[in-house]
Amino acid sequence: MYISINKQVGLKLVELSDAPVLYKLINESRAYLREWLPWIDRIKSKNDMELFILNCFYGYEANGIINTVILFNKKIVGMAGYNMIDWMNRTTSIGYWIDQRYQGKGITTLVAYTLTDYAFKNLKLNRVEIRAAVQNKKSRAIPEKLGYQKEGRLKQAEWVNDRFLDHILYGIVESDWK
Repeated sequence: MYISINKQVGLKLVELSDAPVLYKLINESRAYLREWLPWIDRIKSKNDMELFILNCFYGYEANGIINTVILFNKKIVGMAGYNMIDWMNRTTSIGYWIDQRYQGKGITTLVAYTLTDYAFKNLKLNRVEIRAAVQNKKSRAIPEKLGYQKEGRLKQAEWVNDRFLDHILYGIVESDWK
């Protein structure tokens, strides 16, 4: 699967062959990503990245969970996808990360828009959520730009880098999506 978002930005399903590039990106941005992502410290080698990708395949096979690499000018710059899909309640949660050097270009906002739209139009889901740490203003700006509603604060929602982080929960339902 490949989705062209515009001339520069696209998404493709993650593949095992993407492991070396993804590992390199993570390693180069480890200090920055570690501040917000709990799984960064578990990716210590290319082999760990391959195991992560194999787990993505399992999620796809078991539950239709889609994990993609973000492409900018055909170069992998991050990952985005659905953290989970609750088919019974027609709900999903979007997660994303991008190399620090590509932030501020609107790439992740386009990606989140595309994944939201895909969830409603193609997967026929009714609700999409995005959670972001209270202090992660860059990540929080994305659902806010896309018209998600701030639904609440989840106290000590995630253990990251030896501390608990509170999250802001954003949600949007299909009938509110424009």
